[in-house]
Amino acid sequence: MSSRPEVLFPLFSNIKTLPGIGPKIAALLGSLKITRPRDLVLTLPYDIIDRRAVLTVADIIGPKVLSVEVRVIQHFPPRVRGKPYRVLVKDSQTEISLVFFHARGDYLNKLLPVDETRLISGKVEFFDGSAQMAHPDYVLPLAQKSQLPNFEPVYPLTAGVTSKLMARAVTASLSNVPALPEWIEPSLLNKKGWPSFSAALMQSHRPESISEISLRTPVRERLAYDEFLAHQLTKAIARKKARTKFGRVSKGDGRLQQKVLESLPYELTGAQVRSIAEIVSDMSNRYRMNRLLQGDVGAGKTVVGFMSLLQAVESGGQGVMMAPTEILARQHLASLRPLANHAGVSIDILTGRDRGPARTQKLKKLASGELKILVGTHAVFQEDVEFCDLRLSIVDEQHRFGVNQRLALADKGTNVDVLVMTATPIPRSLELAQYGDMDVSLLDEKPTGRKPIVTAVMPVGRIAEVVAKLKSHIEDGRQVYWVCPLVEESEFIQRAAAEDRFKHLQAALGDENVGLVHGQMASNEKDEAMAAFVSGDTKLLVATTVIEVGVDVPNATIMVIEGAESFGLSQLHQLRGRVGRGSADSTCLLMYMPPLSNTGERRLNILRETEDGFKIAEEDLKMRGAGDVIGTAQSGLPRFRVADLESQGALMELAHQDARMLLLTDPELSSERGLAAKNLLWLMDKDQSISLISVG
Repeated sequence: MSSRPEVLFPLFSNIKTLPGIGPKIAALLGSLKITRPRDLVLTLPYDIIDRRAVLTVADIIGPKVLSVEVRVIQHFPPRVRGKPYRVLVKDSQTEISLVFFHARGDYLNKLLPVDETRLISGKVEFFDGSAQMAHPDYVLPLAQKSQLPNFEPVYPLTAGVTSKLMARAVTASLSNVPALPEWIEPSLLNKKGWPSFSAALMQSHRPESISEISLRTPVRERLAYDEFLAHQLTKAIARKKARTKFGRVSKGDGRLQQKVLESLPYELTGAQVRSIAEIVSDMSNRYRMNRLLQGDVGAGKTVVGFMSLLQAVESGGQGVMMAPTEILARQHLASLRPLANHAGVSIDILTGRDRGPARTQKLKKLASGELKILVGTHAVFQEDVEFCDLRLSIVDEQHRFGVNQRLALADKGTNVDVLVMTATPIPRSLELAQYGDMDVSLLDEKPTGRKPIVTAVMPVGRIAEVVAKLKSHIEDGRQVYWVCPLVEESEFIQRAAAEDRFKHLQAALGDENVGLVHGQMASNEKDEAMAAFVSGDTKLLVATTVIEVGVDVPNATIMVIEGAESFGLSQLHQLRGRVGRGSADSTCLLMYMPPLSNTGERRLNILRETEDGFKIAEEDLKMRGAGDVIGTAQSGLPRFRVADLESQGALMELAHQDARMLLLTDPELSSERGLAAKNLLWLMDKDQSISLISVG
């Protein structure tokens, strides 16, 4: 593997090589993920303090940080132990009391000699009309006034690390930044008016107004683009490497797929046909498939996934479809079994509930190749689960699985093709950040005949009115979901809220009509409650968000979401997508607790205005941020130091195109710009990618 260029050594030296940073401070900086000068120069100020001197503090409405020249009038040492030491000073118009706690008199007399003039800077507050400054940040003789910056950058700090220490460390680190050859394409640089990398860093750390720390300044944009470009180059290199990995040629003859197509009571959408063709093509060639299938709620990704599994079976192998929860796995099995029966293909399920002889029998069939398609939960990862010839592994709602789990599933066979599915529309910038190394198939059409869902908004105060209306709907044979509020603090509180609502609705609509499902129930209880609702035995299902993804009951035509203001936009859209799956008109009722915040109102209005999941996902990103949209725990989202995915998504798209084009024209990164781009990869800690460049 090539080694880091010498020109970058100073930036990657130990932080303790900087003046004034010993082991103790180094350990404290480590908690801010700062261990090298490189980390310091990429930790940009998030605010600015204006320390330009004013003539007087008299007209100021405090509290406010101010700098002012003062004459020292008198010292007032504390008469009682524990009380503060005060120094009275006067600017051109008014007196200011400087307050010091636990200070030594001799030190303060030297710092602020009576009758002398000093430049002071700190937070001024007013008490009963008198100005006061506690522990000034700066006290300087006029001869040293140049030491006070006009504008002082504000950095993230931690206990024991002061802003002065941080500023000193940053200044020392900036002197280690070399002039590097340019890795950005010259025409883009000119068009955007971006400075060089080193100039951008210098300017970022020396802002002269609040507007200069905005993400929209050319300086900040440039540095964000550098981070995105390094990230997208890494993804593009990984994608290129994956495409040169030999897989298995899984070429089917189409007969099983044809049987299923003939049995479907509807025509596939153009997007479904296109996606199936892309997957079939991937599986038929000699390279390993690594594809993301993303679609909107109800766009029919399960059928596309099943057609892919049939391709594996037609070629003499097996396929597996993994779901994050047992409810979803059983839902998949229920919808796929009739299709598998039509094709004459064996299908079964494996979950944590399978035990004893029944489990042994399933595993035997799987290992012998008698069982062709397996639907499962995390139970599939267990060591004793062996396939005869696994060709395709499908992971549904992948953001709920760790990356290692996805890899473990692919290891159940030899050179297994991988298809990742999600029914959560992902904004383009997040898709590129998270899945930039994958090929993408998009289901952006709704199946024909899907009726629009009427979405209404109502305060919870009208709950009695809603329940009365539901009674007549249930008598007409319709079914209803009732989703309880999302309570962040505790699943137990959420469960209690769901149980209270369940009892209330049982009393109003009859015990036999109302079911309950929540995350704290045992798996078999959840399944029984779901089965009773699917069969129509219960007419109304009270639920927490466990029904968010995948549950399919065509006769359910009303979705009530209580406390709708506490949910994210994408989550509300997912929940709404549980209705409108049959031929009858459907309604989603968003019930909120007044008063609504501006954000809450905007969220509910967006939902009323559109059913387009991709549009909703973009709005959700703007309102909540990347981690919340995808689910931070295992989102796989990169952590950027400078760039901001929410507001700079367009730069990510640009970096994606640029990275692909660069690797297309210079696959070894050996041109002048290619070598500069390698420096960028080193700089952004993408060492692994550099080792992959010449592979393949």
